[in-house]
Amino acid sequence: MKEHNTQIHLIRISSNFSGQRIDNFLYTYLKVVPKSMIYRIIRTGAIRVNKKRIQFQYKLQVGDVLRIPPVKGIKVNRFNTKYMKEIAFLEKIIIHEDDYLLALNKPTGIAVHGGSGLKFGVIEGLRALRPKAQFLELVHRLDRDTSGVLLVAKKRTVLVQLHEQLRLKNMKKEYLALVHGVWNANIQIVSVPLLKKNISLYDNRTIYIDSDKGKFSTTYFYIKERFANIATLLTIKPITGRTHQIRVHTQHASHPIIGDDVYGDDQVNVQFKQFGFNRLFLHAYMLCFTHPNTRKKFHIYAPLGQSFYNCLFFLRNLIINNYNGALEYMRKM
Repeated sequence: MKEHNTQIHLIRISSNFSGQRIDNFLYTYLKVVPKSMIYRIIRTGAIRVNKKRIQFQYKLQVGDVLRIPPVKGIKVNRFNTKYMKEIAFLEKIIIHEDDYLLALNKPTGIAVHGGSGLKFGVIEGLRALRPKAQFLELVHRLDRDTSGVLLVAKKRTVLVQLHEQLRLKNMKKEYLALVHGVWNANIQIVSVPLLKKNISLYDNRTIYIDSDKGKFSTTYFYIKERFANIATLLTIKPITGRTHQIRVHTQHASHPIIGDDVYGDDQVNVQFKQFGFNRLFLHAYMLCFTHPNTRKKFHIYAPLGQSFYNCLFFLRNLIINNYNGALEYMRKM
């Protein structure tokens, strides 16, 4: 829940935030405030550290006392405690945890961040369940309707290290996706420039292929299983991490992901819904990275959710048994 900042906030800086620039800290803490406003309130002296004015380049130190006064227009994200029962499931979907990070197998339909009318996001829910945790931050994001591995850092130093691996493309990701039709075995790589247009934080219909202004993006595709001419299950390895990259690249290859209501085939989606399969069939299956503590390669795997598994089971039996004429019906898609 977003509340207007009507009181002074005093924050004592712990070791988790030592060395972080004040502008970056405020951008994370205040969430919905644009950076231009953060720079303005720092410049005017409204933000104080140890009762002194500071510059936006100032790096926080352990023990610093940060004062954020009431500033018109600033909103601070607050979690509404009436949703505590609804977020309890988050503890049950943790697939790995140690002193440095945790990973969840995020279900489809759950946003990683709250906002725009959403009751809560994964990260807000985790913080509410663990009020004593000094630091919990998302390492990366997944689309609301994409399921699978979601990584959370428990220390700022860990977050910095993992972000560096992402920047250098040293963090490897694998997805599973069910796409419409017969994927051409010759399509092993899609590399097209992607561009965001009219982007807003919660606008999904914003990614286009643009050869002139788009950013370089590359995805590798491997056929895992075919279901006649109905669908193909793919293992997907994105090299870059652009917004909606996999979804746009499969559309570009003329085999959109089933259940994609933005880049997919509406008729196909409706027909799968009639069989009870109403989700985006994209799952973040694996993450591989260098563990920030052991410095060894570390793999995290997220099993398929029940809805995805049920659809694959249905398609396999459909091909084998051709029961109730359903195969012919689906071949018309």
